[in-house]
Amino acid sequence: MIHLAKEDIKHTLGKFLVTAMGVGMLLGIVLIMMGVYRGMMVDAEVLLDDLSVDLWVVQEDTLGPFAESSRIHEDLKYTLKALQGIDKSEAITFQNIQLPRTDKKVRVVAVGFDVYGDIDPINPARLIEGRGLKTDHYEIVVTDKTGFKLHDKIKLGRNTYTVVGVTHGSVSSGGDSLVYISLKDAQELQFSYSNKRIQNDRARGIISKDSHMVNAIIATVKAGYSIDEVAGEIRKWQHKSVYTGAQEKIVLTKNLIEKASKQIGLFTAILVIVSTIIIALIIYTMTLEKMKEISIMKLIGLPNGMIIRMIVEETLLLGFLAFIFGNIFSHLIYSKFPKRVVLEIPDAWMLFGIVVLASIFASFIGVKKVINADPTAAIGG
Repeated sequence: MIHLAKEDIKHTLGKFLVTAMGVGMLLGIVLIMMGVYRGMMVDAEVLLDDLSVDLWVVQEDTLGPFAESSRIHEDLKYTLKALQGIDKSEAITFQNIQLPRTDKKVRVVAVGFDVYGDIDPINPARLIEGRGLKTDHYEIVVTDKTGFKLHDKIKLGRNTYTVVGVTHGSVSSGGDSLVYISLKDAQELQFSYSNKRIQNDRARGIISKDSHMVNAIIATVKAGYSIDEVAGEIRKWQHKSVYTGAQEKIVLTKNLIEKASKQIGLFTAILVIVSTIIIALIIYTMTLEKMKEISIMKLIGLPNGMIIRMIVEETLLLGFLAFIFGNIFSHLIYSKFPKRVVLEIPDAWMLFGIVVLASIFASFIGVKKVINADPTAAIGG
């Protein structure tokens, strides 16, 4: 059997490889987009997994602090703790803040919790330097991505905080770095106003009473009790919205990530279509360049099937090399992205299948040209 595809590629090896690398960069971006989506899913569950609680109690008729504003009284945690099925309950706050750094401000999400409480959101496995919070004032635990080091001083609001611990991989559902402060400090940052604002409010007869508010109460359920039943009791008697850990994950993935995932999916589909069109145009151009040779092949009696096989093999080889280059490219650059990118083998295999199908489809243009080639065109130069 004459390996026509192999012999033909030899004559234009450099052009063939460069073309495969160009298409491979497009496929690499497709893999990166898939990795961005996977990273969003992982980020959305980091804090939930670190807390590992059974119930999220939030303001009535809201989806909770991850999706919309939620304010409830801090002392509700004592009421919940008195319930028969509740094991632990603690108040928690979330707020977006900017950490002042010498070169620029760093956007983070601050988690406020009771340092002396029963639930600590700081995962010891993520702590790479220092310790967790031990006092309820002026200490902060940051992530390594913020650029702050152990014992650094950070000015927030009216106070200065000392970095006592550094974590790795602690991110919010939106991919922003997490920092941890005491509940009292968090309430002061979130709910306290400046002195001038307080004076102005008092002159108007307004007295702020938000200093003991929080964004959610988190709780664990005792062994042997149904989480759904306990949640139902809280909804019935405390008039609050209550979500189980599984429901809270749905809130994050469906309400916060769904639209972004659709956008990423559409962008990925467009890139695959563009890659298919480019491969088709390249194969068409390569076929046009050797139309005289194809006519000679047909004139000397080579069947269309053999020539068509050459075109299909070249297209598949181009797609395969592009896939290899795309994988190499994506693994070289994914760590440079500001948010988490998770590259998984199943996604790569799925893309490989898409590339094979796209290559076969793209080869139809060249195949059609071969079938319509006139053998007599080889005569007369």
